[in-house]
Amino acid sequence: MSSFTLQHLPALEARAPTEEGIVQRLDPRMRLVASFGFALFVVSLPNIAGLMLALSLALVTGWAARLPLLITARRVLLVDAFLIFLLLMLPFTTPLAGPSDHMLTLWGQPASWSGLWHALRIVLTSNAVVLMMLALVGTLPAQGLVQALAALHMPSHLVQILALSLRYIDIIREEYARLRTAMKMRAFQLRRSWHSYRCLGYLLAMLLVRSLERSERVLAAMRCRGYDGRFPVNQPGRLSRLDWSFAAGLTATCGLIALLAFEPDLRWLAEVH
Repeated sequence: MSSFTLQHLPALEARAPTEEGIVQRLDPRMRLVASFGFALFVVSLPNIAGLMLALSLALVTGWAARLPLLITARRVLLVDAFLIFLLLMLPFTTPLAGPSDHMLTLWGQPASWSGLWHALRIVLTSNAVVLMMLALVGTLPAQGLVQALAALHMPSHLVQILALSLRYIDIIREEYARLRTAMKMRAFQLRRSWHSYRCLGYLLAMLLVRSLERSERVLAAMRCRGYDGRFPVNQPGRLSRLDWSFAAGLTATCGLIALLAFEPDLRWLAEVH
């Protein structure tokens, strides 16, 4: 199986930053474990103060990873676009905890401060996790991501599905673009009519058929090259001093944030008065 290995995976240049930062020198395994550990840590923070500190840590990590400012801001705003409805609706759907919890009344519906603070906690948690994921995981090339998952003993079938998806998602997109171009050359115009809906159904059906045919050809080619149900993965080396230093620094910083977040003197930031 020398002709199809994980080396054929695309580099996903759109996900990689323009310049290499210190984060790019970390081992992919360490970056995956650190990102998921940070996500679990942020979810457990009890108040606004701790979440703001965690968001600051994610921003510093993004700066160390040399994330492109405009692209990163656009991706974070896409997440915030779904959360804006949460900010608008949660204060009105959270029951009042008391007379002091009343914020305002709109069209006869009271809004609570506790609902607003709860929505802000969700927004800060989401932004912190997304920024850290973009810095640590989003800058990984596809090959490094798949090899790191395999080295962490993730289910092999899921790793293979991810590897093949990363490899062929662009090919399927190109096939879709060719079919759409063929429809436009035949004077097709998308309208709100049954004819347009029927043509779109034919387009999706043809895309599925061609994807199935291509998958069968790829499987036959892989079997001819000795594919036995597993992808050859390079044995991971030892973690470097930089990896352990990063893990120690991130753990110490998260421990300090947890100490400040659970400090009773700072809990007033999460209370409503």
